[in-house]
Amino acid sequence: MNPHTRIGTSIRQAGVAALAQALADSRRDTLATFAHYEAALAGTGLAVPLRAELNPPLWELGHIGWFQAWWLGRNPQRARGALANPDAPRPPDAGDALYDSSRVPHDQRWQLPLPGAQATRRTLQAQLQQTLGLLQALPDGAAADDDALYFFRLALLHEDMHHEAALYMAQALGIALGDARWQPVPLVPPGPALAFDAGPWRLGQDGPGFQFDNECGAHLVPLPAGQIDAQVRTWADYLPFVDAGAYAQPRWWSAAGQAWLQQTGQTAPRYLRRDGTGWWQQRGGQWWPLDPALPASHLTAFEAEAWCAWAGRRLPTEAEWERAALQRPEAFAWGAVWEWTASPFVAYPGFVAHPYRDYSAPWFGSRPVLRGASAFTQPRLHHPRYRNYFPAWRNDILAGFRSCATA
Repeated sequence: MNPHTRIGTSIRQAGVAALAQALADSRRDTLATFAHYEAALAGTGLAVPLRAELNPPLWELGHIGWFQAWWLGRNPQRARGALANPDAPRPPDAGDALYDSSRVPHDQRWQLPLPGAQATRRTLQAQLQQTLGLLQALPDGAAADDDALYFFRLALLHEDMHHEAALYMAQALGIALGDARWQPVPLVPPGPALAFDAGPWRLGQDGPGFQFDNECGAHLVPLPAGQIDAQVRTWADYLPFVDAGAYAQPRWWSAAGQAWLQQTGQTAPRYLRRDGTGWWQQRGGQWWPLDPALPASHLTAFEAEAWCAWAGRRLPTEAEWERAALQRPEAFAWGAVWEWTASPFVAYPGFVAHPYRDYSAPWFGSRPVLRGASAFTQPRLHHPRYRNYFPAWRNDILAGFRSCATA
């Protein structure tokens, strides 16, 4: 059972005191990780290459604070929660032209006249103090009200998401972090595959506490009988596929996977190399002998699908994953890596966008769903109904997979 499940569930129903502590803790981690960027990129002005998987570190830092102020300090309808009008007029702020991810295109962020690190930290401190003041000032009746607390919970989980992004960007840039909390750990040998009978499953959730809009709209879906791995696949499972030359064998790959291979020239998973002594993995800018008990990670959805084809298995749907996580929590281990599923990221029936309009709706139909969490994920984000979604080609995130029997 994922040891962080209780934390991730409780924070979505947390009151004033717990939220205040979590907001402070999240900001401490944000700034600690940013300090590693400053040390590693000293003398470069915190410059990083313009790549689709990266953002300028100073932009990331400023965006976190701006987002919190936009939805809390400057939001006249913050008490309405998910029913707030996102276009309600706000006092103007110079940060709007810099940090609004809905209006500032990705590639333009490298050209912006961003404030320096010290000025950005001071702004973030002021924004956090304003947020904590608003939280403490809630009237007694609102201190346990989901609407009144909605944007505080959203701002917290948003910052946690960006902290995870900072960790996988650090990995891509070869920046060592040195914090044991964010290091993958070897997995113990798994238990037997978990078997389930055919039957309906109630996918999604409605009810008290915080939900992201794409989780709402609980509905029954029919599921077949089947077996699902008790934990994610390790390098010991995956490397025989590589050693068999499967990256050069089109029969295991979807058409999209073959196109990705041709475009990238990939012959092995990202951050791995092999020499005469065996397999090595890059972490923090250094090469280390690969522990085969570590979860297979930094894999694209194409690689996960191809391994399944080679092994005569398949990826689970997100409903199969959710059923196993909630019905067999004592045996279904998750949280080591994000897990690609066979399900496209689509709206649940009756979907209604929450005020942060760009969170879900723009990505429906264009990405697969990932479930679970990773070693880079804050414990507060671990939730068995959380739906993550990235383009199938992304291998910078800490993503792997588990599999199901085909019949």
